[in-house]
Amino acid sequence: MVTNDAVIMGMLALILGGVFITESSQNPFWKKFYTFVPGLLLCYFVPSLLNTTGVIDGSSSNLYFVASRYLLPGALVLLIVSADLRKIFGLGSKAIIMFLTGTLGIIIGGPIALLIINAVNPELVGGDVWRGLTTVAGSWIGGGANQAAMKEVFDVDDKLFSAMITVDVICANIWMAILLIMAGRQKKVDAWLKADTSSIDELKETVAHYEKENARPITTTDMMKVVAIAFGLTGLAHFFADLIAPWIETNAPELAKYSLTSGFFWLIVLVTTFALIASTFKSARTLEHAGASKIGSAFIYILVATIGMQMDVTAILDNPGYFFIGITWLTIHAVLMIVVAKLIRAPLFFMAVGSQANVGGAASAPVVAAAFHPALAPVGILMAVLGYALGTYGAYICGIIMQAAVSVVG
Repeated sequence: MVTNDAVIMGMLALILGGVFITESSQNPFWKKFYTFVPGLLLCYFVPSLLNTTGVIDGSSSNLYFVASRYLLPGALVLLIVSADLRKIFGLGSKAIIMFLTGTLGIIIGGPIALLIINAVNPELVGGDVWRGLTTVAGSWIGGGANQAAMKEVFDVDDKLFSAMITVDVICANIWMAILLIMAGRQKKVDAWLKADTSSIDELKETVAHYEKENARPITTTDMMKVVAIAFGLTGLAHFFADLIAPWIETNAPELAKYSLTSGFFWLIVLVTTFALIASTFKSARTLEHAGASKIGSAFIYILVATIGMQMDVTAILDNPGYFFIGITWLTIHAVLMIVVAKLIRAPLFFMAVGSQANVGGAASAPVVAAAFHPALAPVGILMAVLGYALGTYGAYICGIIMQAAVSVVG
């Protein structure tokens, strides 16, 4: 019915605005509604209804292409450059160990889950299922940007991608619910873990002081600096990607199976690398005080909506078995997190936020962190940003391992 991209963009903007306005509403109905229905799920699901019901044809729109080539790398820049990596490592070795354990759990959990499900029912993991699972790995290590990157890098079919997004969102939110329940029993869990929680109390004071000290009004100059670094580094990454990918395709075409001939792969890797370098400069990191990560998050939600408008919500009904893969995968991740937390006596806070910074990303890691104390929410963001930085690399490695696992059992 609607084919004009400007009109479709307006519809997506209204949907996103509606979700965020109602999610922040104090109306009892909406508060109860969002207790059960995650706002992020609606940002995918409502646009998908437009596609499923024939109001729009997501596959013929250019909005996803624009969002994935411009807003996605721009968002990665803003989310990564905002992070003070020294501050993240300053959280203590246990925090970083738990975060990296979560990342490792996702990287190895995918291939192991594939092998387990293959032993039970080989039909569930046949064909290109492993390709679709790379997008789940991208989301569970980093976030929506990394998920979209894996879709392009591993050439994932739109219908398969729709099913995987559903698996991703539903399984991730089940796990987040479990973490929030554990947060409500923090003292009992920490006692079982024999954890030293003194660092958490010190962290609460440090974070609250940092936020208060650096809060300031945003100026137009600030905004233009944010725009300059986001799209400046995006443009630079496009420039080099356009040189590197064709050169490899001409001189080493056999590397295509590792996606090294993909211009999009190099775009994401380069923009992530440039952003990590930029984050070492204080002038770039201070852009966070001007709302850099918030602007980056807005880009991500626009990307999420454009992904959603290509979804067919009935796709998961064709393959409900994918949920078994997702649940098995997260179970492996969870067991590894608990075992390591017990071994190093890490507080539940580090385990929960380290896990959610991977699985949920910047959208939900601060929610889990705030469940322990409101002043700790920024810690969730900082760790999730580290996930964005590692997401492309980690998901790519996970994808290569899954490809190898499939070839062995196949």
